[in-house]
Amino acid sequence: MALGLYFIHGGFTPEKYDNAIKQLDAAGAGAPKGRTLHIALESNGEIQVFDIWESQEDFDAFGPALMPILAELGVELKEPMVAHVHNVIKG
Repeated sequence: MALGLYFIHGGFTPEKYDNAIKQLDAAGAGAPKGRTLHIALESNGEIQVFDIWESQEDFDAFGPALMPILAELGVELKEPMVAHVHNVIKG
């Protein structure tokens, strides 16, 4: 069952987000297995992220690529909101 994950990390500025995306792309992890949707939202100068993942295992496998990058950028990591995807409507 697909999972929706919503992240609101402290100090995750648009500049840090853009840097993280560049580093993930350079590491070959820009389009990780199992992530079907990625949305970056900007509010009050900080980025919030909403992702849909095919499984918890796929999301967990992405952690070793992502977490060191966010730590290096000084992003204050917080627990995501996690929910089972009930429905997705495109358009």
